[in-house]
Amino acid sequence: MDEFVAVWLVLFGLLIGSFLNVVIYRLPRHLSVASGRSVCPRCGSLIKWFHNIPLMSFVFLRGKCAACGGKISARYPLVEALNAVLYLLLYWNFSLSVPFVVFALLSSTLLAIFFIDLDFQIIPDVITLPGMLAGLAVSFLPSGIGIFNSLVGLVVGGGALYVIAVVGDRLFKKESMGGGDIKMAAMLGSFLGWQKAILVLVASSIIGLVVSVAIMAFSAQLRKTRVVPFGPFLAAGGVLAIVYGDKIISFYITQFVLRR
Repeated sequence: MDEFVAVWLVLFGLLIGSFLNVVIYRLPRHLSVASGRSVCPRCGSLIKWFHNIPLMSFVFLRGKCAACGGKISARYPLVEALNAVLYLLLYWNFSLSVPFVVFALLSSTLLAIFFIDLDFQIIPDVITLPGMLAGLAVSFLPSGIGIFNSLVGLVVGGGALYVIAVVGDRLFKKESMGGGDIKMAAMLGSFLGWQKAILVLVASSIIGLVVSVAIMAFSAQLRKTRVVPFGPFLAAGGVLAIVYGDKIISFYITQFVLRR
C-alpha cells in the first residue's frame, strides 16, 4: 500500500462521508441533496464552511453547534470515518483500479442505505433503481463481471428475497420483507453476480439473526414489535462480499466442493 495514496484516499473518503451525511439526512425527508447549505438540525443556523470540515470540526467544536451549543450527533463523524475506512480496505484489496472506483461508489451507497433504513425503515427507490442500471452498465467494463452474470445476479438477489417475502407474508399474515430490501438485493446482485449475491443473502441473514437476538435480549420494545430493518444487514453482507467475497467463495469451493 502506497502511504501517500492512502492518506489522500482517507481525506477523500472523509469528504465523501460528509456528503453521505447530507444524503442520509435529506433524502428521506424529501429535501434536495444537490442545493442548499447545511444547517444545524436544532436551531436552523447556517453552518459555516470552517465548521463543516469532516471529522476535525466535530472534534474542535467538542460535538456542539457553534451557534446554539446544541449537541451534534456522533453519527456524523462516524459516517465520515467509516467511509474512509471502507476506501482503505478497497485500496488494500484492489489498488487504484476500475474495480476500486466501482466498489468505492457501491460501498458509499451501502453506507448511506444502512443509516437511512436504520432511522426510517425505508430504502429509497431513487438509490436502488438507478443502482440496478449502474450494476448492469459496469458489467460491460473490461474488468466487469459480464452482462449475463450481472443479470442472473440481479434475478437471484431480488428473486430470493421476493420468494421469502411472499412466503413470510402468508405465514405471518403481515409484511415480512419490504420491497426496498428486495430492490437492494437485486442491486447488489447486478454489481456482484449470482455467486456473491448468494453470499450476501447468507451473510446478511446470519448477521441479522445474531444482532437481532443480541438486541432483543436488552430491548423490551424490540421483543414486543419484532421489527428490525433488514437493509443494514444487507449492507453489511454487501461490504463483506465486496472485500472478501472472492476469498470466501474460493475457500468454500476448495473445502466443500472439490473434496467430494
